[in-house]
Amino acid sequence: MFTETEYAALLMRLAELGEEKFRAFNEKLMPGTTGTYGVRIPLLRTMAKEIIKNDAKGFLAVARDDTHEERMLQGLVIAGMRCPEAERMEYLGAFVPKIDNWAVCDVTCGSLKSAAKNREAYWVFLTPYLASEREYEVRFAVVLLLSHFIVPEWIGRVLAVLADVSQEGYYVKMAVAWALSVCFVKFREETLLLLENGVLDDFTQNKTIQKCCESFRVSDSDKALLRGMKR
Repeated sequence: MFTETEYAALLMRLAELGEEKFRAFNEKLMPGTTGTYGVRIPLLRTMAKEIIKNDAKGFLAVARDDTHEERMLQGLVIAGMRCPEAERMEYLGAFVPKIDNWAVCDVTCGSLKSAAKNREAYWVFLTPYLASEREYEVRFAVVLLLSHFIVPEWIGRVLAVLADVSQEGYYVKMAVAWALSVCFVKFREETLLLLENGVLDDFTQNKTIQKCCESFRVSDSDKALLRGMKR
Protein backbone atom coordinates (compact mmCIF):
# COMPACT_ATOMS: atom_id res chain seq x y z
CA MET A 1 0.00 0.00 0.00
CA PHE A 2 1.21 3.51 -0.82
CA THR A 3 1.77 5.00 2.63
CA GLU A 4 1.43 8.56 3.86
CA THR A 5 5.18 8.52 4.48
CA GLU A 6 5.79 7.62 0.84
CA TYR A 7 3.41 10.38 -0.22
CA ALA A 8 5.28 12.90 1.92
CA ALA A 9 8.51 11.78 0.24
CA LEU A 10 6.85 12.27 -3.16
CA LEU A 11 5.93 15.85 -2.22
CA MET A 12 9.47 16.48 -1.10
CA ARG A 13 10.74 15.19 -4.43
CA LEU A 14 8.36 17.50 -6.30
CA ALA A 15 9.70 20.42 -4.30
CA GLU A 16 13.28 19.43 -5.13
CA LEU A 17 12.53 19.05 -8.85
CA GLY A 18 10.61 22.31 -9.10
CA GLU A 19 12.12 25.29 -10.92
CA GLU A 20 11.07 28.77 -9.84
CA LYS A 21 11.30 30.32 -13.31
CA PHE A 22 9.33 27.45 -14.83
CA ARG A 23 6.74 27.72 -12.04
CA ALA A 24 6.19 31.41 -12.78
CA PHE A 25 6.07 30.70 -16.54
CA ASN A 26 3.58 27.87 -16.01
CA GLU A 27 1.24 29.97 -13.90
CA LYS A 28 1.14 32.66 -16.59
CA LEU A 29 0.12 30.02 -19.15
CA MET A 30 -2.58 28.65 -16.84
CA PRO A 31 -4.57 31.60 -15.47
CA GLY A 32 -6.12 30.90 -12.09
CA THR A 33 -3.84 27.94 -11.37
CA THR A 34 -1.93 28.27 -8.12
CA GLY A 35 0.00 25.91 -5.90
CA THR A 36 2.53 24.75 -8.46
CA TYR A 37 6.04 23.43 -7.94
CA GLY A 38 7.29 24.14 -11.44
CA VAL A 39 8.17 20.54 -12.36
CA ARG A 40 8.55 19.83 -16.07
CA ILE A 41 6.30 17.29 -17.77
CA PRO A 42 9.04 14.75 -18.69
CA LEU A 43 10.00 14.52 -15.01
CA LEU A 44 6.37 14.05 -14.02
CA ARG A 45 6.04 11.28 -16.60
CA THR A 46 9.06 9.54 -15.08
CA MET A 47 7.56 9.84 -11.61
CA ALA A 48 4.21 8.50 -12.84
CA LYS A 49 5.90 5.46 -14.36
CA GLU A 50 7.62 4.77 -11.05
CA ILE A 51 4.31 5.08 -9.20
CA ILE A 52 2.62 2.71 -11.66
CA LYS A 53 5.41 0.18 -11.21
CA ASN A 54 5.22 0.52 -7.42
CA ASP A 55 1.53 0.85 -6.50
CA ALA A 56 -0.77 2.87 -8.75
CA LYS A 57 -4.00 2.14 -6.87
CA GLY A 58 -2.35 2.79 -3.54
CA PHE A 59 -1.14 6.17 -4.79
CA LEU A 60 -4.59 7.11 -6.10
CA ALA A 61 -6.13 6.15 -2.75
CA VAL A 62 -4.02 8.71 -0.87
CA ALA A 63 -3.37 11.30 -3.59
CA ARG A 64 -4.40 14.86 -2.83
CA ASP A 65 -5.37 17.74 -5.09
CA ASP A 66 -3.40 20.48 -3.37
CA THR A 67 -1.09 21.32 -6.27
CA HIS A 68 -0.99 21.29 -10.05
CA GLU A 69 1.66 18.57 -10.07
CA GLU A 70 -0.35 16.29 -7.79
CA ARG A 71 -3.32 16.50 -10.14
CA MET A 72 -1.06 16.00 -13.15
CA LEU A 73 0.43 12.87 -11.58
CA GLN A 74 -3.04 11.48 -10.93
CA GLY A 75 -3.97 11.94 -14.59
CA LEU A 76 -0.76 10.32 -15.80
CA VAL A 77 -1.08 7.38 -13.42
CA ILE A 78 -4.72 6.73 -14.35
CA ALA A 79 -3.87 6.92 -18.05
CA GLY A 80 -0.90 4.57 -17.80
CA MET A 81 -1.76 2.05 -15.10
CA ARG A 82 -2.53 -1.55 -15.99
CA CYS A 83 -6.17 -2.32 -15.26
CA PRO A 84 -9.42 -3.21 -17.03
CA GLU A 85 -10.79 -0.27 -19.02
CA ALA A 86 -14.00 -0.23 -17.00
CA GLU A 87 -11.93 0.29 -13.86
CA ARG A 88 -9.83 2.99 -15.56
CA MET A 89 -13.04 4.81 -16.51
CA GLU A 90 -14.16 4.71 -12.88
CA TYR A 91 -10.93 6.41 -11.88
CA LEU A 92 -11.33 8.90 -14.72
CA GLY A 93 -14.88 9.63 -13.66
CA ALA A 94 -13.60 10.66 -10.24
CA PHE A 95 -10.66 12.56 -11.70
CA VAL A 96 -12.23 14.63 -14.49
CA PRO A 97 -14.03 17.05 -12.12
CA LYS A 98 -10.63 17.87 -10.60
CA ILE A 99 -9.23 19.18 -13.90
CA ASP A 100 -8.76 22.92 -13.53
CA ASN A 101 -6.55 23.88 -16.45
CA TRP A 102 -5.82 22.96 -20.05
CA ALA A 103 -2.45 21.36 -19.26
CA VAL A 104 -3.76 18.68 -16.90
CA CYS A 105 -6.58 18.04 -19.36
CA ASP A 106 -4.43 17.73 -22.46
CA VAL A 107 -1.58 15.72 -20.93
CA THR A 108 -4.04 13.23 -19.44
CA CYS A 109 -5.97 12.85 -22.70
CA GLY A 110 -2.83 12.47 -24.80
CA SER A 111 -1.48 9.84 -22.42
CA LEU A 112 -4.66 7.76 -22.48
CA LYS A 113 -3.38 5.45 -25.20
CA SER A 114 -5.82 2.67 -24.38
CA ALA A 115 -8.70 4.83 -25.67
CA ALA A 116 -7.55 4.20 -29.24
CA LYS A 117 -7.98 0.46 -28.67
CA ASN A 118 -11.38 0.81 -27.02
CA ARG A 119 -13.09 3.58 -28.97
CA GLU A 120 -16.65 2.28 -28.65
CA ALA A 121 -16.42 2.15 -24.86
CA TYR A 122 -14.70 5.53 -24.61
CA TRP A 123 -17.23 7.13 -26.94
CA VAL A 124 -19.97 6.13 -24.51
CA PHE A 125 -17.82 7.36 -21.61
CA LEU A 126 -16.97 10.78 -23.05
CA THR A 127 -20.34 11.66 -24.62
CA PRO A 128 -21.97 12.97 -21.40
CA TYR A 129 -19.03 15.33 -20.86
CA LEU A 130 -19.74 17.03 -24.19
CA ALA A 131 -23.03 18.27 -22.71
CA SER A 132 -21.52 19.39 -19.40
CA GLU A 133 -21.76 22.99 -18.26
CA ARG A 134 -18.23 22.79 -16.83
CA GLU A 135 -15.55 24.13 -19.15
CA TYR A 136 -12.81 21.61 -18.50
CA GLU A 137 -15.14 18.62 -18.57
CA VAL A 138 -16.14 19.57 -22.10
CA ARG A 139 -12.53 20.24 -23.05
CA PHE A 140 -11.61 16.80 -21.71
CA ALA A 141 -14.11 15.17 -24.07
CA VAL A 142 -13.00 17.27 -27.04
CA VAL A 143 -9.28 16.64 -26.52
CA LEU A 144 -9.94 12.94 -26.02
CA LEU A 145 -11.68 12.93 -29.41
CA LEU A 146 -8.83 14.91 -30.92
CA SER A 147 -6.20 12.58 -29.51
CA HIS A 148 -7.73 9.20 -30.34
CA PHE A 149 -10.78 9.41 -32.63
CA ILE A 150 -9.75 11.28 -35.78
CA VAL A 151 -9.67 8.16 -37.94
CA PRO A 152 -11.69 7.14 -41.02
CA GLU A 153 -14.38 5.12 -39.27
CA TRP A 154 -15.04 7.85 -36.70
CA ILE A 155 -14.57 11.15 -38.56
CA GLY A 156 -18.28 11.61 -39.36
CA ARG A 157 -19.31 11.24 -35.74
CA VAL A 158 -16.43 13.38 -34.51
CA LEU A 159 -17.27 16.28 -36.84
CA ALA A 160 -20.95 16.05 -35.88
CA VAL A 161 -20.33 16.32 -32.15
CA LEU A 162 -17.66 19.02 -32.52
CA ALA A 163 -20.10 21.14 -34.52
CA ASP A 164 -22.69 20.64 -31.79
CA VAL A 165 -20.57 21.71 -28.79
CA SER A 166 -22.37 24.63 -27.15
CA GLN A 167 -20.31 25.31 -24.02
CA GLU A 168 -19.07 28.91 -24.25
CA GLY A 169 -15.79 28.59 -22.35
CA TYR A 170 -12.66 29.95 -24.06
CA TYR A 171 -10.71 26.72 -23.51
CA VAL A 172 -13.55 24.69 -24.97
CA LYS A 173 -13.75 26.78 -28.11
CA MET A 174 -9.97 26.68 -28.53
CA ALA A 175 -10.01 22.88 -28.18
CA VAL A 176 -12.79 22.54 -30.76
CA ALA A 177 -10.86 24.77 -33.19
CA TRP A 178 -7.69 22.75 -32.58
CA ALA A 179 -9.56 19.48 -33.15
CA LEU A 180 -11.17 20.76 -36.35
CA SER A 181 -7.82 21.92 -37.70
CA VAL A 182 -6.48 18.37 -37.21
CA CYS A 183 -9.62 17.02 -38.87
CA PHE A 184 -8.96 19.32 -41.84
CA VAL A 185 -5.41 18.05 -42.23
CA LYS A 186 -6.50 14.42 -42.12
CA PHE A 187 -9.97 14.65 -43.69
CA ARG A 188 -10.01 17.76 -45.83
CA GLU A 189 -13.24 17.26 -47.77
CA GLU A 190 -15.41 16.36 -44.79
CA THR A 191 -14.08 19.22 -42.65
CA LEU A 192 -14.24 21.75 -45.48
CA LEU A 193 -17.93 20.95 -45.90
CA LEU A 194 -18.55 21.67 -42.23
CA LEU A 195 -16.73 25.02 -42.48
CA GLU A 196 -18.69 25.92 -45.61
CA ASN A 197 -22.02 25.10 -43.97
CA GLY A 198 -21.68 27.91 -41.45
CA VAL A 199 -22.72 25.87 -38.41
CA LEU A 200 -19.88 27.10 -36.18
CA ASP A 201 -19.97 30.31 -34.17
CA ASP A 202 -17.75 33.10 -35.49
CA PHE A 203 -14.99 32.63 -32.91
CA THR A 204 -14.63 28.89 -33.48
CA GLN A 205 -14.84 29.25 -37.25
CA ASN A 206 -12.12 31.90 -37.32
CA LYS A 207 -9.88 30.10 -34.82
CA THR A 208 -10.17 26.88 -36.81
CA ILE A 209 -9.13 28.72 -39.96
CA GLN A 210 -6.26 30.42 -38.12
CA LYS A 211 -4.94 27.10 -36.83
CA CYS A 212 -5.23 25.53 -40.29
CA CYS A 213 -3.31 28.46 -41.78
CA GLU A 214 -0.58 28.04 -39.17
CA SER A 215 -0.12 24.39 -40.12
CA PHE A 216 2.70 23.29 -42.43
CA ARG A 217 0.46 20.40 -43.48
CA VAL A 218 -2.12 22.67 -45.16
CA SER A 219 -1.34 23.80 -48.72
CA ASP A 220 -1.06 27.48 -49.65
CA SER A 221 -4.07 27.16 -51.94
CA ASP A 222 -6.16 25.71 -49.12
CA LYS A 223 -5.00 28.47 -46.78
CA ALA A 224 -6.18 31.05 -49.31
CA LEU A 225 -9.51 29.23 -49.63
CA LEU A 226 -9.96 29.10 -45.86
CA ARG A 227 -9.11 32.76 -45.36
CA GLY A 228 -12.01 33.54 -47.65
CA MET A 229 -14.32 31.84 -45.15
CA LYS A 230 -13.35 34.06 -42.23
CA ARG A 231 -16.14 36.13 -40.73
